[in-house]
Amino acid sequence: MDEIGRGTSTFDGLALAWAIARHLLSHNRSHTLFATHYFELTQLPQEFAQAANVHLSAVEHGDGIVFLHAVQEGPASQSYGLQVAQLAGVPQPVIRAARKRLAWLEQHSADTGATPQLDLFALPSDPSDDDAAEAAAPAAPSALAEALDGIDPDSMTPRDALDALYRLKALSDASA
Repeated sequence: MDEIGRGTSTFDGLALAWAIARHLLSHNRSHTLFATHYFELTQLPQEFAQAANVHLSAVEHGDGIVFLHAVQEGPASQSYGLQVAQLAGVPQPVIRAARKRLAWLEQHSADTGATPQLDLFALPSDPSDDDAAEAAAPAAPSALAEALDGIDPDSMTPRDALDALYRLKALSDASA
């Protein structure tokens, strides 16, 4: 099972995942691979002897990550969400802003000793977070985007479409 509590707040998702896992362990007793990023669920084997923590091994290399596709005993030692986002193609300014925000969130949760109900829009701003504004600012339309906006593929002949594709490719090459 994966994505338990998806689309919910932090505590709602954790509460749902915890209750579902406990129900599967105590009532259903089915063999289940329960994938989660809620570290709090790693405590379930202390309550249920039939539960076990395993994780897929990974090696960090610089700012990136290599997944080794090997199952290891025990919970993962850390989250790799930002590295996975980078692998998925999230733009570097967004990754940098996320790293800064993560460090800020970790520092402030450590200051209070609490794990807050995370609502990123209700948190006070971090004055040093200049990359967030850069990452959130819309980019000026490129020549390629403007050229695409001027194309109506439904009204083009195959030859016109091929010519347009070559023009778009030339614009892309020129902007790279």
